[in-house]
Amino acid sequence: MKIKNLILLILPLIILFGACKQEAKEPGLRKVRVVLDWTPNTNHAGVYAAKEMGWYKELGLDVQIIQPGENTAEKIVAASQAEFGFSYQESVTIARSESLPIKSIAAVIQHNSSGFASLKSANIHSPKDFVGKRYGSSSWPSELDILRQVMSKEGASFDSLTVVSGVYDFFSTIGRDADVEWIFYGWDGIRAQLTNVEINFIPAKDIDPIFDFYTPVLITSDFLANSEPDLMKDFLAATAKGYELCRKDPKKAAELLLKAVPELDKELVYASLEYLSQEFQGDAPRWGQQDPMVWKRFSEWMYEKRIIRIAVNPLETFTNEFLP
Repeated sequence: MKIKNLILLILPLIILFGACKQEAKEPGLRKVRVVLDWTPNTNHAGVYAAKEMGWYKELGLDVQIIQPGENTAEKIVAASQAEFGFSYQESVTIARSESLPIKSIAAVIQHNSSGFASLKSANIHSPKDFVGKRYGSSSWPSELDILRQVMSKEGASFDSLTVVSGVYDFFSTIGRDADVEWIFYGWDGIRAQLTNVEINFIPAKDIDPIFDFYTPVLITSDFLANSEPDLMKDFLAATAKGYELCRKDPKKAAELLLKAVPELDKELVYASLEYLSQEFQGDAPRWGQQDPMVWKRFSEWMYEKRIIRIAVNPLETFTNEFLP
């Protein structure tokens, strides 16, 4: 009996020693923080996949995925409180115009999959049908200027529209507080399908090529991009493998995302990644590739509309240099 008790006492110490010994054998890993743009969702699946599959560790990186809290991903990365982050072409352009030293290093999704959504019963098929309607705005910087331009292009008056500010959840506000809102089809559009909410969707990129901008993108600071090219290449090599998995095996990518973030809607994650599997690389020669013309035309448009007060050099807002 005494021997049995002794074994029970020693066994946890043996297990603990074995775990510490195994941890000590692991090579030193570089701690790297990736800050999200919002709460975890399928746009981030490639990073979660690379982490769960151990591809970052294979390249000596210990990746921690964090949420932005009250600050923005752009400010967090610029302040060196995270090495990488998720952002948007619009936000990067604004940051550069305000002298924040960040740049995009990869396009997560090749084409803009967002646009205007309304209930099918509202009978809204084009921007000219926005006349006299209520628009639910989440108040991001270029939103209303885009709305003005797409309505003007079809001879419709923006002044006829009632803008309702502070609208963030499409499903609780559409038809009640607003008639049309901006959504990302890969999330809310897919959710509408799954919940049998019939909608009409007008992709922004189909209205005007200026609005086929990159959303989201992966960013880093100028300092790291200039001083640690090997870190850039290793991080993107593993991340590209993660998004390649999302493209080729969206079911597996969904499983990995749900393992890391089990509180997400399982059915929505599977369906969203099935849709996005065709969008991550799209028609680009490789995942992450960014076209200078996309950056040029949108930054020039933002300056023309005075969304940014200082013009930026589009070639300083992004780089393809570190892509595998």
